[in-house]
Amino acid sequence: MNPNHTAIAVNRGTYIERSILADGRPAIGKHRDDAPPGFFEAEAHGLQLLRKAAALRVPEVFETRAGGIVMEDLGQGSRKGDYWQRAAAGLAVQHARIGKSFGLDRAGFCGDSPQDNTPDTDGWRFFAERRLLPHVRAARDRHLIDAVDAGAIEHLCGQLARRVPAMPPVLLHGDLWSGNLHVCADGAPALIDAGAVHYGWAEAELAMLTLFGSPPPLFFAAYAEHAPLRGDWRERAPVYNLYHLLNHVVLFGRGYLPALRQALHGCA
Repeated sequence: MNPNHTAIAVNRGTYIERSILADGRPAIGKHRDDAPPGFFEAEAHGLQLLRKAAALRVPEVFETRAGGIVMEDLGQGSRKGDYWQRAAAGLAVQHARIGKSFGLDRAGFCGDSPQDNTPDTDGWRFFAERRLLPHVRAARDRHLIDAVDAGAIEHLCGQLARRVPAMPPVLLHGDLWSGNLHVCADGAPALIDAGAVHYGWAEAELAMLTLFGSPPPLFFAAYAEHAPLRGDWRERAPVYNLYHLLNHVVLFGRGYLPALRQALHGCA
């Protein structure tokens, strides 16, 4: 990389560094000394899978190493007038990529939490055994949730086939909250922070988009124009979002318990 660095920022141990490559392309590097083993490798692999989908814009990866990743700098701008329609259409194209099984050929990370992607042809079993139950055990072991909460989630795991309709495994970003649906310098949508990429339920991706803020209704209307979307999918959103809320409890503590319990109430 060119030593002419244009900016450096620090956020929770992650150093963000903007540079110009020798060929003139702008680049952004993320560096972290305490990254879990395989963390940035998982992100690079996820970004590459999303780029191959030729759907939403995804930064090109230039370099990956144990403590960091260097990729294309997409810049930061304001949403263009058709931003949400373009984001919806792109996500629908991505979700048209159907896999042979749920999961992925390697593990990943959702935040700092390891994500077991061991493939399974049964989506209900995959969501129970690879998503919900590992976080239930982690939260119980750290005394973050009680036996009542754990029991309710374990009971739900046994009911998934009756609660969630059969759906194919499609290519997911896997951690698609509003902050990872990026606005590029030119106002176009893009995907970033892709360490949780795997094949799973499309509805689960849409559900997470409503968890910490939400796109406007026109986004979901536009998505439905390009991809199959059941009219009652929002009724199942609390089921899917249990995974991410449990993950936040494990990573950040009991402050997320009220949201977790509200989602559990929505699953009743």
